[in-house]
Amino acid sequence: MASWVLSTHTLIIIILSFFYKNQKNIPIFSHFHFHFISSINALLLLLLFHLTLAPHKCSPRTTLQQEEEKKQEQCKKEGEKGEEELGFDHGAPPPFRLSDVRSAIPKHCWVKNPWKSLSHVVRDLVVVAAFMAMAAWFDSWVVWPFYWFAQGTMFWALFVLGHDCGHGSFSNSSTLNSVVGHILHSSILVPYHGWRISHRTHHANHGHVENDESWHPWPETLYRSVPETTRMFRYTAPFPLFAYPFYLTWREPGKKGSHFHPESELFAPTEKWDIITSTICWSAMVALLGSLCYVYGPIPVLKLYGVPHMVFIMWLDLVTYLHHHGHGEERLPWYRGKEWNYLRGGLTTLDRDYGVFNKIHHDIGTHVIHHLFPQIPHYQATSGQAFPQCVFDHWDMLSSDPLESGSQAANIVTEIRKRKGLKEQMTPLSEYEDKL
Repeated sequence: MASWVLSTHTLIIIILSFFYKNQKNIPIFSHFHFHFISSINALLLLLLFHLTLAPHKCSPRTTLQQEEEKKQEQCKKEGEKGEEELGFDHGAPPPFRLSDVRSAIPKHCWVKNPWKSLSHVVRDLVVVAAFMAMAAWFDSWVVWPFYWFAQGTMFWALFVLGHDCGHGSFSNSSTLNSVVGHILHSSILVPYHGWRISHRTHHANHGHVENDESWHPWPETLYRSVPETTRMFRYTAPFPLFAYPFYLTWREPGKKGSHFHPESELFAPTEKWDIITSTICWSAMVALLGSLCYVYGPIPVLKLYGVPHMVFIMWLDLVTYLHHHGHGEERLPWYRGKEWNYLRGGLTTLDRDYGVFNKIHHDIGTHVIHHLFPQIPHYQATSGQAFPQCVFDHWDMLSSDPLESGSQAANIVTEIRKRKGLKEQMTPLSEYEDKL
């Protein structure tokens, strides 16, 4: 891995030398790029220094093909059993435990390879620098829109790698995770520890109406208490695509705290210095951007960094929503009280196929297994996905309407209401107190 970093460092030196030699013939935007690449070069040197002083050994990859084949065969046999034999009830908790899912995942999927993780970081940083170089070189309105989308997508990819650091799936070293996480997230104006802790809360409470942190439904009392403008920004497109910076600063209506304040109710007292560290790193990036605006003017900074950052925010909000909300047959349930548990909450997520973007943003679309076991590295998650699906064979969404008399969903709901001692007839929506 050190050779990777050293090679990239040498390449950047060559680029810098070329720009410096020809700086009289380069547009003004390239001077901004010159300083940006210098910063990337410094970060790579810091990373090389860290790797040299604190090498991390990678556990050997385990190959247990025979054991995996046995598990696949067992899953296949379970899938062939009928619903009557299993006594399956769609309204009951899942007919399997979290440990059942864990045992179905091949052992090599849990192996974290820090060298492989760092290679993804180096790859993304080189691509970011190359995109910025090309945009600054051409400085054309034909090129800028393509650059903004491509670079915003790469900023999103950097976020996903920092996201892995926050989960501890990047490596087994908390120091390496923290260093890389701060470099990546601070560069795109995300407070690493503040985000990491609130995201941990999201994973621990996913699917819970009151305790989840990501796009959870509002009760009617809260909906009616907020101003009309707040409801508009929450529920009217395209405003929700730009919600993330506001969430970092104020969370959302009904919840207090900031991701930047060490005394926020989001954090435990023992996490105070983590938050201070991340806020300082975030502030340093803001100061750097402000200095570049002062030296080169705000327009170059806006073109090279500001607009791509907005595209990144749109990626983040869109992907978060798509994984935690469905439409039509993909509508997902929310739970509260005793109905909720970690397994049921984790299963109320959706995998999404982003086509050509899957590998660019590090397979974040494989989301169900990630929610159940966030410790699995992103480059291992896709290989372990098929095994839990065998266990989920009888856990399917119903396409019928529970309010339509005689439908399969209506019959299941009726049986559940009988079992719970409720009226068999569904209560009309008009009689519910909490309604929108």
